[in-house]
Amino acid sequence: MKHTLKRQLRRLATERPYQIVAGSAAALVLAGGTGAALTANDDSPVRQEKTAAVAELAPQLGEAAANAQAQAQIAAPASPSASPSASPTATASTAKADPDVTKKAKPKPPSTKVLDYTYQAQYAYWNCGPAAVRNALSASGIETTQDAMVAPLNAGEYGTNSAEDTTRGLNQMVKGSPWRTHMIPGPPSPAQMDQLQADVVKAITDGRGVVANIVGSATDTDGGWHSFPGGHYIAVVGYKNDGRTVRIADSADPSLPAYWITTIDLANWMTTRGYSA
Repeated sequence: MKHTLKRQLRRLATERPYQIVAGSAAALVLAGGTGAALTANDDSPVRQEKTAAVAELAPQLGEAAANAQAQAQIAAPASPSASPSASPTATASTAKADPDVTKKAKPKPPSTKVLDYTYQAQYAYWNCGPAAVRNALSASGIETTQDAMVAPLNAGEYGTNSAEDTTRGLNQMVKGSPWRTHMIPGPPSPAQMDQLQADVVKAITDGRGVVANIVGSATDTDGGWHSFPGGHYIAVVGYKNDGRTVRIADSADPSLPAYWITTIDLANWMTTRGYSA
């Protein structure tokens, strides 16, 4: 019996606080009962007295254990995940780290826009490049002459070499070099057609004309036929239908200075060539 009591006391020493309280009380009862058993004869009256004593103390032991458990829970640190301030703090940090939340949406380009420009017909068969660049610049409020644009484009009796030259000439006349060269080396893909539409809308919305280097033939939206087997330069000064149709300022024929053409037809018209936008 003594050895059993020692083992129980050692086990209780490793339990939680509220278990120690309850266990200690139980151990005291057992110890008292055991002492009585050791000093008394092993008869029925003594065993009944020990049983009665344990029964009377049972409710008190349960209450003591419950109180100890409650005190242990109060003293225990709260779990970080249960902190009521965790969620608001995280939300505030996320909003602070995402500056796009407070940004306003960029305005949508208008469905139709045609720039104000002054038109000039080319004065020689070879200088359609300088004339187209001059017409496009007038749409940006920059007035110049065809002669002034000959040298920047390296134009001569064989014309202007490529859209790279028109891009360079346009950018020499403004700050920031906003024009970029876009080449269409073969039959245009759907992606290239979409890119042309987007480039025209952006340039016109920004107040800039586009210069296209075309070759071959095309038909405008009124059924007019335009043919340039040796190549030609035209200015794009407006669009409608969200860019699916574009306005052309053509220096070749002063009797027909402007017309509309679909963006798809314009893209095909520039096969093996390109544009400045």
